Amino acid sequence: MVVEAHRHCAICGKPIPMTESFCSDKCQEQYQLKQQQVAKQRKILYGVVILFIIVWAVMVFKPF
Repeated sequence: MVVEAHRHCAICGKPIPMTESFCSDKCQEQYQLKQQQVAKQRKILYGVVILFIIVWAVMVFKPF
C-alpha cells in the first residue's frame, strides 16, 4: 500500500495536499489568532524584562 505524499494541517492534523498549509479557512483563522496571541505574550514578556532591568539599574547605580 503506497501513501501519496501529503502533509498535515498545523491545527487539526488532518492530511492535506503538499501545496496547502491548512485544511480549511477555520483552521487558518485559528492559526493566525494563535500567532497574534503569541506575539502579544512575547511583547509583554520583553516589556517586563526591560522593566526589571531598569528597576535594577536605578537601584544599583542610584547616587547616595
